[in-house]
Amino acid sequence: MQQNHDKIFMQRCLQLAANGMGHTYPNPMVGSVIVYDGKIIGEGYHLKAGKAHAEVNAINSVKNKEVLKLSTLYVNLEPCAHVGKTPACSRLIIDSKIPRVVIGCRDSFSLVDGKGIDMLKAMAVNVTVGVLENESRELNRRFFTFHEKKRPYIILKWARTSDGFIDFERTAKTPIQPNWITDDYSRMLVHKWRSEEQAVMAATNTLEKDNPKLNVRDWVGSQPVRIVLDRSLRLKKNLSVFDDTQKTIVFTEKSRKDTENTEYIQIGFGRTFYEEFLNVLYEKEIQSVFVEGGGLFLQNLIDGGYWDEAREFIGNINFKTGVKAPAISMLPEERTSFSGNALLFYRNRG
Repeated sequence: MQQNHDKIFMQRCLQLAANGMGHTYPNPMVGSVIVYDGKIIGEGYHLKAGKAHAEVNAINSVKNKEVLKLSTLYVNLEPCAHVGKTPACSRLIIDSKIPRVVIGCRDSFSLVDGKGIDMLKAMAVNVTVGVLENESRELNRRFFTFHEKKRPYIILKWARTSDGFIDFERTAKTPIQPNWITDDYSRMLVHKWRSEEQAVMAATNTLEKDNPKLNVRDWVGSQPVRIVLDRSLRLKKNLSVFDDTQKTIVFTEKSRKDTENTEYIQIGFGRTFYEEFLNVLYEKEIQSVFVEGGGLFLQNLIDGGYWDEAREFIGNINFKTGVKAPAISMLPEERTSFSGNALLFYRNRG
């Protein structure tokens, strides 16, 4: 019976934690509830890096602090044991005399990684770990991939026609603008997805042909870091990604002086490019990247195994000829319909 109750309250932690999607980087999404006599008496979640952690918000929301010594605190991720921008949550739990703590999963970040659990146990707190563990790791898959694989979590996105093309054949007279395959509602969903990731990127040909802004306009949310590939610095400076309105990183083989919000990083585009590229992003503490093109770059990421998720729209339109869509040699884990378009979701679990 207790195990079932633990799962119910942990599920509420996960619901709360998800409210921080796109706002907590570089921190994970964490939710916490406090239960007394079978009822939730306090709850909270981490809103933003530098702000109070979920456990702090949950404890602060309890009106009668005296009942904390008779309560259970639930949290989807191991409480921190170190002092960073905020105090250690494990110490607050101990000081609040909370006798039992239920944790979704251990935090593999090196400054935590069991230290919070050990601190609680050393002070005779009854600790249970692993309640809805898979669900807890899934919610923070970007965070865990970053700290365990030492690279960002990579999400690929493209839209293709029913006959398998992501663009038609362009000529010198073709306008520099997107060639839409989906509709306004699908584009709104893409803007929502952009707001959830720490960075969004596109390669040279996509930027040159479509001139995307790579920002969030059709959704309310955080603006991602823009990542640009421009090997020979051939992209024109009047493109939208160079408007200096938000943080932008340009990877190139050439040297160019940084501007206020645009940083140029020299990197070799040879055999080891992808490893070096991902390593630079890791060093810059970018946990997730939403890749929107182009076709060759997407395919290279797929073929090299440098991806974690892929999201493919299939529009109800045919081009008959053009630029072939990327190909993934696996079945989608989910297939749904969105605004008249098919939407396929893939996961790389290798």
